[in-house]
Amino acid sequence: MLFGVLFSLFWIVWGRQASCALVGKVNRHKPWMESSYHGVITENTDTVLLDPPLMAVDKDAPVPYAGEICAFKIHGGQKALFEAVVLNATSGEGLLRARGPMDCEDQREHTLTIQAYDCGTGPNATDWKKSHKAVVHIQVDDVNEFPPVFRRMQYKASVTEGKIYDAILQVEAWDEDCSPQYSQICNYDIVTAGTPFAIDRNGNIRNTERLNYEKQHSYHFLVTAVDCGQKRANESVAVHIDVEPVCTPGWKGWSERLDYEPGSGSRQLFPSMHLETCGGALSAVSATLQLHATHTGKDCGHSHKSLLKPCGAAVGSTNLLPAPGPSAGWMASLLTDGGRDGELFFRFDGHQAAIVPERAAPHRLSDRFTIATWMRHAQSPSTEHPAHNETLLCSSDKTEMNRHHYSLYVHNCQLVFLLRRDSTQSDSDTVTPAEFHWKLHQICDRQWHYYILNVELATVALLVDGVTFEPYLVTGDWATHTSQVDTQLTVGACWQGGERDTPRFTQYFRGSLSGLTIGPGGTERQKVISCLQACREALDITSLESLAEDVKFHLNPAQSVLVADSGDANGLSAVMSRVSYINALQFPSPGPRTLHISTTLQCFGEDSCMSIPDVDMVVRVLPLRSTITRSHRLARPALTPDEPRIAITGSHRLVMPAADLRVTAGVAPFKEVHITSIAVKGDSSPFSAAPRSGVMEVMLNLDYCDVVVMGDELDPDRESLEITHNALLGKHLDATNSTSGISIYGVDSMLHYEQAVRQVRYRNWRPSALSGRKFRLTCSELNGRYTSNDFNMEVSVLHHTVPVEHVNHMAAQSQHLRPVHHPVVIHSLNSHVSGGAVSPSVTVVIVVCISSLVLMAVMGIYRIHSTQHQDTSTQCKDTSALTITVNPMENTGAPQTVGGAVRGQTNTEGEEEPTGDIWSGESSDSEDEEEEQMEEEQKAQEGHMQKRNGTEPPS
Repeated sequence: MLFGVLFSLFWIVWGRQASCALVGKVNRHKPWMESSYHGVITENTDTVLLDPPLMAVDKDAPVPYAGEICAFKIHGGQKALFEAVVLNATSGEGLLRARGPMDCEDQREHTLTIQAYDCGTGPNATDWKKSHKAVVHIQVDDVNEFPPVFRRMQYKASVTEGKIYDAILQVEAWDEDCSPQYSQICNYDIVTAGTPFAIDRNGNIRNTERLNYEKQHSYHFLVTAVDCGQKRANESVAVHIDVEPVCTPGWKGWSERLDYEPGSGSRQLFPSMHLETCGGALSAVSATLQLHATHTGKDCGHSHKSLLKPCGAAVGSTNLLPAPGPSAGWMASLLTDGGRDGELFFRFDGHQAAIVPERAAPHRLSDRFTIATWMRHAQSPSTEHPAHNETLLCSSDKTEMNRHHYSLYVHNCQLVFLLRRDSTQSDSDTVTPAEFHWKLHQICDRQWHYYILNVELATVALLVDGVTFEPYLVTGDWATHTSQVDTQLTVGACWQGGERDTPRFTQYFRGSLSGLTIGPGGTERQKVISCLQACREALDITSLESLAEDVKFHLNPAQSVLVADSGDANGLSAVMSRVSYINALQFPSPGPRTLHISTTLQCFGEDSCMSIPDVDMVVRVLPLRSTITRSHRLARPALTPDEPRIAITGSHRLVMPAADLRVTAGVAPFKEVHITSIAVKGDSSPFSAAPRSGVMEVMLNLDYCDVVVMGDELDPDRESLEITHNALLGKHLDATNSTSGISIYGVDSMLHYEQAVRQVRYRNWRPSALSGRKFRLTCSELNGRYTSNDFNMEVSVLHHTVPVEHVNHMAAQSQHLRPVHHPVVIHSLNSHVSGGAVSPSVTVVIVVCISSLVLMAVMGIYRIHSTQHQDTSTQCKDTSALTITVNPMENTGAPQTVGGAVRGQTNTEGEEEPTGDIWSGESSDSEDEEEEQMEEEQKAQEGHMQKRNGTEPPS
């Protein structure tokens, strides 16, 4: 049994070895093929042409299966794009093809690996062998399927006349084909015939003859492109070439005039402006732009005084150059300019000066105060006119001596401030700073500048147009001795009142001043100073984000001068193109404003550089144009079209009892006044023979309203004109008053001015000899440039009539009815009563008056009847003590004034009397006599009533 098992194992092992020996003899070798192939496939086809051809061999041939090739397999990601098939298994020939059409523009080359497999040992391809991996490089051949396309829709260039250019500009086209043969542009052609231009194969266009600007300003032609496969572009490109005149350095693309419509906001001055340097190499470039309001030289919109409160200036500033008028009589001798065409200023020609009265001068200055003014000095020093002191402001001894306590004057283009302290302010043996000198080019450039002196203790700070300047010289002096001599404050010169000399003016000023103010008690902050000197007519610059880093610019505080610097002309042009003009005034002065640009260039390594001509431009501010609502017709044909008007309306006459004037509150003459503004515009219609006009109400900011006393000035011992502080609270308003009237000033709305004017009170505590007072109200915008109508108001006084004895008790007023005095308002002639018709309100008044008369008559009859029953004899004896007040209604010869407006009434002949005047009865006695008579009348009536009531036994 053991022998059988061993035999079986031997037989199995031997059988396997024999089988292996047999197979090894049938498929002993692997297929073989080339290690690399190069193939080409034309796009849009699928057959790959390989070099060498695809073929695999097997050394086992001609043994069937083992010596045959059954498959070619592709490895990697390329098997999705390509496939290999066996064409002949015996010869091993194969074919490589694409699974779909190839696109050269998508991928020009492909690389893949391929292996060959034999058929193994039988028809089931068992025990097959594979060859090594071969690399196949395939290139996709291009087909010229795309035409050339230009990179831009059109090309533009400019040339200078008279020059031959090698290349003016270059056009460029491209082709979407993938091969160099079809993707390259081999030629460009000019399609338009007859043009003096040529183009090379690289697209460079040149001119073939010298161009003339006068002959033709520009040329327009078409250009096409051809690729190396001779395919032409489907669309030609347009070329525009402009011919420029011979280049001259300077600013280009600007207009000499710009029309500015009021209210249009900010307007660009040079939107297309650029600096032409004609190709010169620059290292730096600078430009200065100046705005000059040449129509007046100064048009900032409001006087300095009007802006003090809105700008937050220190309270208590005194205007030493107010507008001439009844409340500023000392200004009458000075020469004024501006008026309705601009802000008011004063001209000094070396012969005018003004003495500021004590009531208008500021009180004694402390250690801290401010002096501010607009100034334009008239002349520069020369050999023909030696320089001398020209005084703007001076405080000197009024008599006996010629000491100057403080003064501000100009000397040889220098500004000098003198401040002499007295012994009460400092030690008389100590030298303190007394003179401060500033040498400034602004003094003699004949332009307007804004000067502020901030004085604090022994230091003085000067600001000119918001820029601080330090004094170059400070001189000390001893303190002056204390004196009882009064000081004299003068403007335009200095007062010399020494006892040896005749009192006179010296050191006259030549130039113009405006808004000269003194603010004792404090100095102005920088924010306030900038607000006071800033103009609402100015230069502006916008869109700063896109400017280059090397561009720098500076605007002066008044925004009238712009200085810009840049490293090249393009940067400077970018700044100038963003400069705007803005005029925020409600009613700017029409007329020209001059703009001047000066430019400086610096070139590399050259002592001299090209010069740029200066530019002068005019901004013409047009007259006001308003959109008019034609629902209203013009009431006054005298109004000028396109010009605003400030209108003051209301009752022109007020009749008040004398007792109402005595009370502390007094009376309000302007309590019914209305302040409005209208703009008038003329318009001609083609369908009407005459021009039509319309009016519209516009909103203005006023800067002052003056209430002037007509006739004699106020007598401070018996009357006053006042406005309470509460009436100005919450408003940008201040007020000053004198015996000539009240001035309310400050930049504020018409509504606030109207509310303040209505609070003006007139009081007279001794009105016995007063029949009436007349006042005149005027308001202004832009310090007198636009003024209102003169509104005249008359306050008439009603006095008590003289008590007389009368025996007719029917006419006596009942003691139970007290007389009530009503203010009687006399309306002007343009009231709502027309044609002599009586208004309903007047009818009601008349009915009430008649009813009162009937009531008094009935009560008189009743009183007489009851008295007769009580004591007839007593009544007869005491009739002399009874008095009556004559009813004004019984006076048919005078206008009726019962609780309302006086209207025209019919006289005895049936004619209507005029209503323009009011007549009031006056007592022929003095006020004291009138009061004594009233007391006697009252005592008599009281005694009579006691007799009637039985409290006193009959005599």
